[in-house]
Amino acid sequence: MTLTNREKIISIISNGIAVFSLLQEREELPKNTTMYDFVLKVIPADIKSELSVELIDEVFKYVTSAHSSSNVQ
Repeated sequence: MTLTNREKIISIISNGIAVFSLLQEREELPKNTTMYDFVLKVIPADIKSELSVELIDEVFKYVTSAHSSSNVQ
């Protein structure tokens, strides 16, 4: 089964958010780099047309809530 472009971009956004967070925590990002700037740079050109700020926000909210709920025991 092949991933759709939407599934690919959601996966890349999620990974981009994780890498951004890690680099931010390590203070290894250039100053004033936003999560949006970072994610825009990691999206391949062939699926960039699927990208929107709303989708980045949706993925970020989901990932954040998923991590928050898994930490509560």
